[in-house]
Order: sequence, then C-alpha cells, then structure tokens
Amino acid sequence: MSEKSKSISGGVFDLKLLRRIFGLASPFRQKVFWAVFTTILLALITPLRPWLIEKALNNNVATGDVNGLTLICAFILVLMIAGTLLQFWNEYITSWIGQGVIKILRMRVFKHIVSLRLKFFDKTPVGTMVTRSVSDVETIADLFGEGIITITGDVLQIITITVFMLALDWKLTVISLSVLPVLFYASHIFRIKVKSSFQDVRNAVAKLNAFVQERITGMAIVQIFNRENKEYNKFKSINNEHYKANDRSVLYYSVFYPVIEVITAISLALLVWWGTRQMTGAAIADFGTLTAFILYINMFFRPIRILADRFNNIQMGMVAAERIFKLLDDKDNLEVSGTVSAEKVTGKIEFKNVWFAYDDENYVLKDVSFVLEPGKTLAIVGPTGAGKSSVISLLSRFYDINKGEVLVDGVNIKDIKTADLRKNIAVVLQDVFLFSGTVSENIRLHHPDLSEETIIEAAKSVGAFEFINKLPLKFDYKVMERGSTLSLGQRQLISFVRALAFDPAVIVLDEATSSVDTETEQVIQTAVSNLLKGRTSIVIAHRLSTIRNADNILVLEKGSISEQGTHEELIEKSGAYAKLYHSSGVEV
Repeated sequence: MSEKSKSISGGVFDLKLLRRIFGLASPFRQKVFWAVFTTILLALITPLRPWLIEKALNNNVATGDVNGLTLICAFILVLMIAGTLLQFWNEYITSWIGQGVIKILRMRVFKHIVSLRLKFFDKTPVGTMVTRSVSDVETIADLFGEGIITITGDVLQIITITVFMLALDWKLTVISLSVLPVLFYASHIFRIKVKSSFQDVRNAVAKLNAFVQERITGMAIVQIFNRENKEYNKFKSINNEHYKANDRSVLYYSVFYPVIEVITAISLALLVWWGTRQMTGAAIADFGTLTAFILYINMFFRPIRILADRFNNIQMGMVAAERIFKLLDDKDNLEVSGTVSAEKVTGKIEFKNVWFAYDDENYVLKDVSFVLEPGKTLAIVGPTGAGKSSVISLLSRFYDINKGEVLVDGVNIKDIKTADLRKNIAVVLQDVFLFSGTVSENIRLHHPDLSEETIIEAAKSVGAFEFINKLPLKFDYKVMERGSTLSLGQRQLISFVRALAFDPAVIVLDEATSSVDTETEQVIQTAVSNLLKGRTSIVIAHRLSTIRNADNILVLEKGSISEQGTHEELIEKSGAYAKLYHSSGVEV
C-alpha cells in the first residue's frame, strides 16, 4: 500500500499524527488532566440514569415503595445537575486547550516560514503559506474542542453503556447490538471517503487563497490588459473544484447519517421484539429492564450520530495537521546560519570562482571572481538576465552558491552568523516594499535601538525629510499596503532612509534609482555620493550617472565576467561596455 493510501485509510501514519497532535497540548498538562477527568466522569455518570430508572420500576414501582421512588428520583435529579455542570466545564476547558494550542502552533509555523530560504518561496505560492499559518492552524482547534478528547469520552461512554447492558441482561445486549458489524463497516467506508474528500477540500482552499492573493496584488496588470473575464473564468474553475470537493463530503455525510438512524431503529426493533417475547402479563420487572435497554440503545447510538456531526471538523483538523507538520518537518529549506560573530565588518568582499544556479542545473553565474576593497564602489552592468541581481542575493546569503567561495573580510559567509552578515549589508531594491503602517515604522522596522533622531538624520541625508515633513502627520503618516498612497519616487526615498538609518558597512543599490524621476534622482545621487564615502558599495544600475564614478565596473554577459575596470579604461577597450555606452547615450 502506498504512503498516500496509508494516510487516507488511517493506518500507522494516523497514529503517529495523533501522537504529535496530543504533543501540542503538552504545555497545558494540568488542563488536559481536568478535561480527561471530567470526560471520564461524564462517561460514568450518564449511564447511571437508565440503571436507576430500571431499579425504580423493578423495585419501587413494582412494590409500591413511594419513599424509595422519591429518593431515586431525587438522586437522578442530582446526577442531571452534576452532569450539566461537568458538561459545561468539559466543553469550556477543551475549547480553551484548543485555542492555546493554535496560539503556540501559529507562532511555530510563522517562525518556521520566516526561517525558510528564499528558494522555497520561489516555488511556493504566497496564498499556500497564508492557508498554512491561518486557516489550517485554526482548524486544528476543533480537534481539541470537538475532537479527540470528546471522541475519547464518547467511546468510553459506549463501553460503559455496554457494561451496564451486559450486567442487566446479556441476551438482550447481544440481540440489540447484533447490528454492530454493519455499523462498523459503514463507519469504515465513511471515514475513508470523508478524509479523501477533505484532503481535496484543503488543496482547493490553498489554490483559492493563492489565486486570489496573486490577482489582488497584481490587480493593476489584470485591469491594464483587460484580463477581468479571463481571470474570472480561472477563478470560477478553481472555485468549482472547491465546490465539488465539499459536495462529495456533504454527500457522504448525508448518506451516513440516515444509515445510523436505520441501524438504531433496527436495533430497537430487535430489542422490543425479543424483550416482549420474554415478558409475561404481570412481569413489571421485565418491563423495567426493557425500558432501561431502550434508553441505553438511544444513548449507545447518540455518540455515533454526534460523531457524524463532528466528523467534518475532525477530518479537516487531521488533514490540516498533516499539512502543517509536513511544513514544519521541512528542514532542507531552512536557512543555515554560521557560528562566527561579525558585529562590525570593514566591508572587504571577495567572490572566488563562484558558480550558482537557482535550480542546480542552469547556471546564472559561471566562475565569477572579483575583489572589492573596503570603502570602494563596484558597479555591475550587463543585459537583462546576465546575473547582476544574483550577485547581491548571494552576498546577503539569500541563496547558497553551488561552487566557489564568497568572503567578507576574509571569512566565508557560510561561517558567519546570518543575522550579523545581513546587519552589515543594506540592500535597496528597485521594487520597494512598504508594510501597512506609519512612515516611521517602515523605516525602523520595529528595531528598538533606532531612535527618532537617527531616523530624521537619515531622512535629511537622502533628501527625504522635506517631502515626509509635508505629509499629514509627517513621520506618523500611515501608508497603505505596499505604500500605494505614495509615489514611486517617495517610496524609493523611504527605502533609502530605511537602509541608511541602520548605518551599514556595505550599501547595495539594485537598480534603486531606475523608478525615480530625474529631479528625485539628482537629490538621491547627491546624498548617496556623500554617504558612500568610507563605505563599501555595490551598484547595479542602467543610468550612467549612478556608476560612472565607480572604482571598478564589472560587465556581466550570460553569467560570466566579460570585462572589468574603470569607466575610462572600459571606454578605451571599445568592448561590451563601450558598446552599451555608445548605444544608450546617457544611459548604460
């Protein structure tokens, strides 16, 4: 049998999964104890009522013992009140455990997600990660609130009821429960079908989230290219898959519930048929036993009917847990940090025979070597797809190289603590991302050591202070998601402030001025020229004004260095750089 089959049918894999789910509640051992304790008490108390009714009919009603009947009725009332209170406490505490578990689990999932390498997100839709960290985690709460502990109590109650029934009359017990093989078979088929359908439901939910997230993010492209109807039809198709998966689960549930009712009715019919045959006209004692059995049969099948009600949540929770644990068990895509501390680096950068491919096959960098001394500026130019941005990604260790070495201050970056490495490197990208929040929050990124004075000084250094000061509420102005309420140039200036406020040893500009107008670029260039003094910098740009004064210009073609040198040296060579220069006029 395949692994998928084992997972669906609920074999050994499911037992392991259940153990892991129970393990999530380990921080709440005391409350789990009380939940289990009240569940056991409820399972023991509930079957007492039919037993007391049997005693009342057989012993008190049959003999006319009014006092005894009153005492038993009072005891039944006390049991019902106690059962109600226990039921309240049990449901409250199991729901509390469920909420506590998902609070901790959601933190674990998010921490794991932010620890994954970027290559994981290159092939995983954002909507899928949203599903894992939000709806999948939320679904697990039902495994505690209306799932595992509750089902355990139902099973224990069924066992207790069976014991009471056998103690009263083993023949009636065998007759009334002779339908159990049919029930077990129906439950087995139902369990297999429902879990399979809910796996499809969760997959469809992930697809829906991914599709909606991408289309909302790229709504401008959808509307510019008149893709509304096309995207609607795609969404309709994915939504239809979700509908069909849910429809199958509803069908299985709709069949299972009446089957339980029919089996219950058959059991009661067999009980009454056999019981009345054994009774005589004055056999009140037999009537008490038969009455108790009728109550017990209803009690016996009620947890099974409730199980049908809860099975949706249980199966959804199991499938969600399986998917979450699969994500948490993914250690191959975790970032691996070095052990060497580097609180402050001088900024010497060296690439030694670096080979790199995003898919481990098609190399985007081939045997790239260069040395950048502290305080110097390196410009990287070349056509689209030459591998320029890949150099920056490797320097910040967003990806690991396939062959060669990348050194910072003579130390392999694989040996340096990742947090220390990135703390010393500030990267400004062409596509600026701003979070929902204030301008100050987007600059500080919740860093506690970054003072307001430092932020203001950085803003003044890059010429951003003037426009920020004109905004409503100034640095407390709230920008919308991705900074949509600001212009491209304003977002770019804020990204400069964000980078410079942390006083990095290395500044990286990845085509950071290509989206700003000429006037804004002049403001930035003036500020950056002053700021880069004494700092190591790497500049990737198309505009000549950004790279002309660089200490070294590196030309990449198809992942390899075709030439390097100063602007004047490369012009004299009349090679690739000179061709770019002469063909583009003021731009490279």
